[in-house]
Amino acid sequence: WSPVRKLMKDNGAEMVAREAVDALIDYLEKVARGVTNKALEMTRHAGRKKLTQNDMNLAMKLM
Repeated sequence: WSPVRKLMKDNGAEMVAREAVDALIDYLEKVARGVTNKALEMTRHAGRKKLTQNDMNLAMKLM
């Protein structure tokens, strides 16, 4: 919770409600799940079991 709150404050939010942090965390988790699922498609397509940084980078470009 604290790192996300710090990120928000570092980007100009003077005061941040807990609900605002929770909402951002929920959103980021959804995005992370989507990117990970896309990256796993790349991994499986390549016939590998290990998800790599390249898989993640490609998935992020495609999203």
